[in-house]
Amino acid sequence: MLNEIFDTSRINLDLESTTKTGVFTELIGTIALPGSEFDRQELFDAVLLRESKMNTNILPGIAVPHGYCKIDKGAIGAIGFSREGIQYSSSNRNLVHLFFMLLMDEKSREKDLCILSRLLDLLDSEAFAGIRNAKTPSDVYDVLSGF
Repeated sequence: MLNEIFDTSRINLDLESTTKTGVFTELIGTIALPGSEFDRQELFDAVLLRESKMNTNILPGIAVPHGYCKIDKGAIGAIGFSREGIQYSSSNRNLVHLFFMLLMDEKSREKDLCILSRLLDLLDSEAFAGIRNAKTPSDVYDVLSGF
């Protein structure tokens, strides 16, 4: 299921951004490529709206920014890794290094709980070490495919 949402073209293991909104822009850029069906601003606004309701820094060093918008596929995602880490919120001094961005169709609200649950299961499993130690997007994708 997770390998259907995240593919290798949307996995960036060398994020350059130094801010949370910069990371959002960078990850959305892997989804809303020129000529694609996606509107970058719509995706960005959806993630910011959700983030304004509640911080998505779910575990130390890990954030799952997500939002709801028009996505024909039901859900699409991007994964990013920041070697330096990003100060994600003023209330939490821990830096975030790993980002799982999810964009989901509003009509698929039940599916989003399944996706988030599956992602949390992954983060709480031994398979997660494979993502932390990944050298290439294909390495990450292989972990997702095997989970």
